Amino acid sequence: MESNHEIYPDVKLGKNPKVGAYVIIGVPTNSTEEIKGTCIGDSANIRSHTVIYTGNEIGDLFQTGHQVMIRECNQIGNRVSIGTGSVVEHHVVIGDDVRVHSNAFIPEYTVIESGAWIGPNVVITNALYPLSKDVKLNLKGALIKKGAKIGANATLLPGVTLGENCLVGAGAVVTKDVPAGKIVAGNPARVINDVSNLPNY
Repeated sequence: MESNHEIYPDVKLGKNPKVGAYVIIGVPTNSTEEIKGTCIGDSANIRSHTVIYTGNEIGDLFQTGHQVMIRECNQIGNRVSIGTGSVVEHHVVIGDDVRVHSNAFIPEYTVIESGAWIGPNVVITNALYPLSKDVKLNLKGALIKKGAKIGANATLLPGVTLGENCLVGAGAVVTKDVPAGKIVAGNPARVINDVSNLPNY
């Protein structure tokens, strides 16, 4: 491991970690809830300038690109990859084998089930009316079910559910739930096909 990083005392790293330069793991938070330290499984590869807060449970074979931000109190499974410049806010659940590409934004209370794929520059939102009264009490992230795939530059509005193995086209704005196995595209996104009709899919 590089010597020019900072790992807080309440951090537990598994076997054979690779921790790049200027990485910070275990950053304290001002949250009033009781938060335990961060635990990261075996064979992690955490690249330079990544910042991971306290209170995270992260599985084996985790890897980040450069300059990734992961806030507190997240549950992240095995073989998860978070791309360069992406941000994962707090109280997010990410299942096994999820791939989040570069510059994606994953806000509070998002759930991403196993095998989902998040393209570059995807933005997920969780506040229907930003800066409205009691907005933080009514945040609702997206539910992205197993095997769902989201193309580059797509935007998901608060609280939408993406069904299993659905496909969201690049640049789509998803304003309502997407059925399992369907392809949606456009603004607002509409069903245009079924994934079963795609070759080699």
